[in-house]
Amino acid sequence: MNAYKRYERISVILKILTENPNKLFNLNYFMDLFNVAKSTASEDIDILKSILEKFGLGDIKTVAGAGGGIKYIPINNIDNFHEFMIDICRKLEDPKRIIPGGFLYTADIIYSPQYANKIGEILSYPFQEKDVDAVVTVETKGIPIAMMCARALNVPLVIIRQDNRVTEGSSVSINYVSGSQKQIKAMSLSRRSLERNSKVVLIDDFMKAGGTIKGMIELMNEFDAEVLGAGVMIATKEPEVKVVKNYFSIFTLVEMNEDKETIKMEISDWLMYNMHKNGNNS
Repeated sequence: MNAYKRYERISVILKILTENPNKLFNLNYFMDLFNVAKSTASEDIDILKSILEKFGLGDIKTVAGAGGGIKYIPINNIDNFHEFMIDICRKLEDPKRIIPGGFLYTADIIYSPQYANKIGEILSYPFQEKDVDAVVTVETKGIPIAMMCARALNVPLVIIRQDNRVTEGSSVSINYVSGSQKQIKAMSLSRRSLERNSKVVLIDDFMKAGGTIKGMIELMNEFDAEVLGAGVMIATKEPEVKVVKNYFSIFTLVEMNEDKETIKMEISDWLMYNMHKNGNNS
């Protein structure tokens, strides 16, 4: 039987854990995989844990008990994303992103696997220690970052539609009022998409007044789901009072002037607070 060197075992463990974030692995799994003693497997995990922490690449959590084990957490310190967030802020402030009518072009960032993955991980940060059953988003633009958030939390992604799909069977539909445009819109979700009494996280790409998130909350009520919170990539500074309360954003759109061709974007107060709390005074 093959005897694996420590660096080989650690490399394989790293690959398995990072491809399955927030999935619980019993230590016996790695003992059987490499045919090693429990003490050897534990030492491998301890070494990998220290490496991940040293380079800010996440953390390995130990869950005690008969059904316990270890799981990989993508973010152990939000400070490690500070430079990334500054970089995205600068990209979003490019005046060429202004679309006539007062819209902001973000598709190149949202649909970039590299950016979407990190944005999704940041959006997962407040919910890493919570018992989440599903991430919920509304079609279509927010799907990539919601998918990456769901991956980081290791839960299914549920997509709310803006119309009924015959291929998805019977659906629950509601009307909601767009917070910014004050228009009545509709959204629907297949009854098979979400188990009743699920604990969910709501994710969207952009929020102005919060009407869409509020509509998603109302739809979740139809499934008796518990909304643990909502995360959006960008929230506008105005209106300051949103129609929803339990949310956080990564970025705040402070100002966008179509005539002057200027955009001012900031990292959200919530994230800045958490970075300062962790000792980042950048």
